This record gives sequence, structure tokens and C-alpha cells, in this order.
Amino acid sequence: MSGTATGIGSHPGDDPSEALRIIYGEVPQLPHLPELPARGPGADMIGRTAGMLIDMPVRVEPSGWRLGDRPGRDNRRAADHLRHDLDVLEELVHGHDGPLKIQVCGPWTLAAAIEMPNGQRVLRDAGAVRDLTASLAEGVARHVADVRRAVPDATILLQLDEPGLPAVLAGRVPTASGLTRLREVEAPVAEEGLREVIEAAGDVFPLVHCCASDVPYGLIRGAGAKGVSVDMKRVPVKDDDAVGEAIDAGMAMFLGVVPGTDAPLPPLAKTAEPVRELWRRLGFPAATLGDQVVVTPACGLAGASPRYVRAALERCHETARMLHETDE
Repeated sequence: MSGTATGIGSHPGDDPSEALRIIYGEVPQLPHLPELPARGPGADMIGRTAGMLIDMPVRVEPSGWRLGDRPGRDNRRAADHLRHDLDVLEELVHGHDGPLKIQVCGPWTLAAAIEMPNGQRVLRDAGAVRDLTASLAEGVARHVADVRRAVPDATILLQLDEPGLPAVLAGRVPTASGLTRLREVEAPVAEEGLREVIEAAGDVFPLVHCCASDVPYGLIRGAGAKGVSVDMKRVPVKDDDAVGEAIDAGMAMFLGVVPGTDAPLPPLAKTAEPVRELWRRLGFPAATLGDQVVVTPACGLAGASPRYVRAALERCHETARMLHETDE
């Protein structure tokens, strides 16, 4: 993936064909299947993944997504969105024979977001978490198989979105009432949950995206992920040892260097400087930078304008190319 850039996942608007054309045009070396939350419930990160769950129907309540008794219109809507997106993917990029990234919500962020029928978060009940994780693992395996049928020659990268993982580990997830916090999940348990989903996906390149602070690099690596996606502004010096161990282990570093919402873009060299500084600080040879780093926006682009999305993805592509070419 030398000199490669990609997007995180979400994209503005409600037209998957237009979104995919923009993505494929701006970051052709590593395009991704976009998520379009502007289409409404079932197209958002939580709803899209909840719709993949096997034998665990969901519905939308005023408080969010909740497990239900039987599949209803919310399940159908999420499934219809995803089916349409895969049809568009097959139509536009069927002959693609390079890497292609898809995104699903990881088990811990999902468990912290979805409610049980009694209104409490799934994360509150260890048994419910195990059931949700098993259901998600099966659903992700089916999704990967569907993507393979749509784009049979592609090399699939599976990104598990886990922005909530640090809060789960630290016991910062609020209860339904908001008055207290749910007990923290022990690291080995969290690692096993991620591993179950990653292993079920089969022959993919797994990575975990976490745009929060306190990214658990060692846990993510231990779960079997081959890459980690982070916001460069949330990579403090105190994480140097953990980041260095991840790089030394050969993990791909998906580094977010371009704002996810409309903002003036600095000169190209300044965009690349945080990546160069990280490599210098950790003492790694500059020649390895372009081969191990994938350049991305800091987070999803759903809140950006269409014009800015093009500019942001183009800047990511230019930055990746420059890092690779100048560090050879």
C-alpha cells in the first residue's frame, strides 16, 4: 500500500453512485464503500451495522437503536440501503482488482450504543454482549462474502469502527439514566470480542479505527488487527511507546492529517509534517514511512461540504504520494 490514501467511511449526501465516483476518482489506490448517514436511520454507522446482525432484530426508538422481537421496517430499511450500495459497487467498480476498504461498527462501540428491550445498554449485560458479538461476527462474515461477490477481484480491507472503545475500557459509558457509568470492560475481554469478529471475517486485511483519545494500540494488535486508524491530533507523546511497538510490529498506520469538516487546508508540506515528526520522534527510518503509512482525513466526512470532500481526499492522496516519493 505504498504511497496510499483513503477515506474513513462516512460521506455527505444521499447518492451512493456520486459518492463512490468521487472516492474512486480521488483515492483510486484504496477506495472505500461509503456510508451516507444523511439518508436517515439505517444508513448511520450504528444502524447500518445493526442491520447486519443475525437473528437480533433492531428498531429505532427516540433514544436510539434497540433490540426488538422481530424484524420490522427499520431492519428492512437498513438492509435495503446496504443492498443498494452493493449493487452500485458492483456496477461501478466490478473490475477493480486492488484493495477495497469496507467499514462496520466494532462490537464494543455497538454494545455501548444499542439498547436491550428494557432500555438499558447492551454493554451492561455480559451475556447480551456475547450474543451481540457472535451475531455481529456472523453478520460481518456474510457482508464480506456479499462484497466479494460484487467485486470478486478486490483485496478486502475490513475496518472495525471503535470510537467508543476507550470509554468502554475506562468505564466512562453512561447508563440509560445518565446518572452513573457502566463498569469498565477488562482489556482481555475487549480483545477477545474484537478477535472474534476479525477471525470470523476470514481472509481480509483487518484494521481498527479509533478517532478518540487513549487508543489501546496493544489490545488492537493483540486482537489480530493488521492496521490501526487514528486522528493524528489525538496521538500524544505519552503514547509513543505503544505507537512505536505497533509500527515495529509492522502494523499499517492509517493516520488522519486532514480535518474531517470544512477548513482551510495548509500547504502540502505542512499537512505531511505531523507524520514526519512522529517518525522522527520514534526513531524509525524515513524510508519506511511511505510504505507503512496510509494517509486519511481525521475522521469521517459526513459533516463536510461536497466541495471540501473532494479537496480533502485529493490532499490525502497528494500527501501520501509525497511521503512515499521523498522518502525513497
